[in-house]
Amino acid sequence: MTRKLLSAAVCGSALLLAITGCSTATSTESTAGGGLTGSGTGADCTIDSPIPIAASFSLTGAAAQYGAGQKNALELAIEDLNKVGGVTYALTVEDDATDPKQAIQVFDTFIAAGASIIIGPTLSNTAKQTDPIAQDAQVPVLGVSNTAAGITEIGDYIFRDSLTEESVIPQTVKAAVDKLGVKKVVVMYSNDDAFTESGYQAFAAALKDQNVEVADTLTFSKSDTDFRALLNKAKQSDADAIVVSGLIDAAVPLVSQAREIGIDTPIIGGNGFNSPALLAGAGAAAEGVIVGAAWNSASDNDQNVKFIADYTAAYDAAPDQFSAQAYAGMQIIDDAVRSECSGEREDIKTGLGNVKDVPTVLGDVSLNENRDAVHDALVQIVQDGQFTILN
Repeated sequence: MTRKLLSAAVCGSALLLAITGCSTATSTESTAGGGLTGSGTGADCTIDSPIPIAASFSLTGAAAQYGAGQKNALELAIEDLNKVGGVTYALTVEDDATDPKQAIQVFDTFIAAGASIIIGPTLSNTAKQTDPIAQDAQVPVLGVSNTAAGITEIGDYIFRDSLTEESVIPQTVKAAVDKLGVKKVVVMYSNDDAFTESGYQAFAAALKDQNVEVADTLTFSKSDTDFRALLNKAKQSDADAIVVSGLIDAAVPLVSQAREIGIDTPIIGGNGFNSPALLAGAGAAAEGVIVGAAWNSASDNDQNVKFIADYTAAYDAAPDQFSAQAYAGMQIIDDAVRSECSGEREDIKTGLGNVKDVPTVLGDVSLNENRDAVHDALVQIVQDGQFTILN
């Protein structure tokens, strides 16, 4: 089902049209002094001009499975927030094509157009190339799916609401040890992507902390789809589990092929596995897969229940963690804007620095002194075709 936003929320589908149509005018008002500042604070904040929000997501390429959901969720969040009153947002979303070079061009254009804040990009690997550009231009960025180490260290304009792999993976490994008695593993990871490399490093540290033996470490490319040779090697190790840090395009065939060749040991995935696409693509082969997560669809958080219902009705598909983090990202930005009652870049940066216990679809979220998200993580297992909490 195709969802159309109110004209106030979206200023065009093509980047140059979006810039000419809304972002440049807003930038001029802001520079002249007053267009993006208002009166009141919090729920009483009123700002006359729509605040230009720009988002760079992977709508094509290897991470398109994540980016499409992020775009949907962000559009839904904008529409919901624009109904509240007092503050409205004008959204422009562009495709980074899962390509850092393309993303750099998108960021450059957003910055020149006067975007108040940039959301994205989808992958950490891309963020490491684009975020320094925004930092130099003093434009705040909110990463909603960048979990690799070092992202917020780029500078004080860089924030994220996505839990780091270092926050989630240790809990995942501990749960595997405590619940499944895992003592020996084979580790597999994509070694040509910052996100999956960071996941590997977090896994390696967590396995060491839990005194789990690593029988072998096997690497692959994020573009690989045939893992049989590596899996056969892993099969010979007699390990208790296979630990994998990879994107969803690798996760589906890897899990499927593991079961095809007779590997029945648990597979423990990183953040990239946390997608309904794993359940749809791997089917019964996904049963028993363990995944650490920042979000679970079974959460009874009232906001989350409504988000899932609205998203599913709008797009004929269930949201995933990346969608939830995108929606929450806009909730966090709205809190920052209303706290200062301003859509100016510097004021949004200040507001983000003061985010504490903001109610979102992820639960109550704070941003710490390092501009990283703080909220509860959890560990899931696939049972009966669903992600459920591992108890």
